[in-house]
Amino acid sequence: MRVSRVFRRTVLVCAAAVIAAFTAFAGWSSSQQYSGTLESVLKQLDIQAGDFHSLTAELERTKVTVVVNDKSTESGKIFVRRDDKMRIELTQPDPRTILRDGNDFYIYNPKIHRVEEYNLGKKKSLVDQFLLLGFGTPGSDLKKSYSITLQGEESLDNRKVVLLELLPKSDDVRNQLSKIQLWIDESTWLPAQQKFFETGSGDYFIIQYKNIARNVRIPDSEFKPHWPHGTTRVKPQG
Repeated sequence: MRVSRVFRRTVLVCAAAVIAAFTAFAGWSSSQQYSGTLESVLKQLDIQAGDFHSLTAELERTKVTVVVNDKSTESGKIFVRRDDKMRIELTQPDPRTILRDGNDFYIYNPKIHRVEEYNLGKKKSLVDQFLLLGFGTPGSDLKKSYSITLQGEESLDNRKVVLLELLPKSDDVRNQLSKIQLWIDESTWLPAQQKFFETGSGDYFIIQYKNIARNVRIPDSEFKPHWPHGTTRVKPQG
């Protein structure tokens, strides 16, 4: 199945789905000299990935359209499990459910009683680069997919973080994103924030994660596509 441009952009929104800065970037500080090295950071990510099983977190995502200086923010909660399962419950301003169960991917809109169903198929590895970016991803895997630069150490919401800049090696990814910035919390070695720069337009979106709980039990039922009676199911073609 050929994945449409709309679907690809939807996947990027979830990334890693994912998913923000505030109108004013409060809590940021400029990069400082970091005593560690890129290799030490990637090695630490390798170590932490071996013990990663699941997480839950609150998220906020802000999309910035540069030309018209427009900003829109949405918030909710994310559930991730290592076995290719993810659920995002967006609650503000408009409720939506984004669900990934293996190769099956769903976008449910309760306001119009409609769910879009996709099969990731051959796009699975590409999608994983966004949906699971930093969530138990080994440093060695990041190095295979991106040219990585260690930008330094920062303070974000009173958390010490290291900032990595990722330049995609894959043409498929570069067609969507020119670069990604990843802020890694040094206390958990999980993402505190992600910033995705769209190719060509200069637009970007930022996803911020708070109140992260690592390796909590998340039942299978959270990842099952159970929709209310009367929901319209569609399989968009691109």
